Amino acid sequence: MTVKDFFKNDRFAEGAGIELLEVGNGTARARMEITPQHLNGGGVCQGGAIFTLADLAFAAAVNSHARLILSISSNIYFYKAESSGFLYADARETFNRGKISSIEVKVTNEAGDLIASFTGMGYNKGTELPFEPIT
Repeated sequence: MTVKDFFKNDRFAEGAGIELLEVGNGTARARMEITPQHLNGGGVCQGGAIFTLADLAFAAAVNSHARLILSISSNIYFYKAESSGFLYADARETFNRGKISSIEVKVTNEAGDLIASFTGMGYNKGTELPFEPIT
């Protein structure tokens, strides 16, 4: 099993149409095509869908070390609305010591415009995951 295989079990993200493109040592990239199901009453991509995209990238990056790390805090800022196309979430680990890790995620559109920024903090449960750590 690989880290990408492991995250195929994230049924909520899968149901939202989110695809994990790549995972590295403390990094990850995911994408989501905006469909009519993602649109809110105003006709733009719903904030919860964007959050879920960023959260999956966060989870893959923070768990790339094959230790179960669960989110204990997250924050998102929205900068630009989108109604169609693909959104990309690029996550990178900014801190990982002992029990606490921190990840920054940038969500962009196909043109590279910043749509949202997400920060997440995770707590290391100490449980080994069923794949090799990415180094």
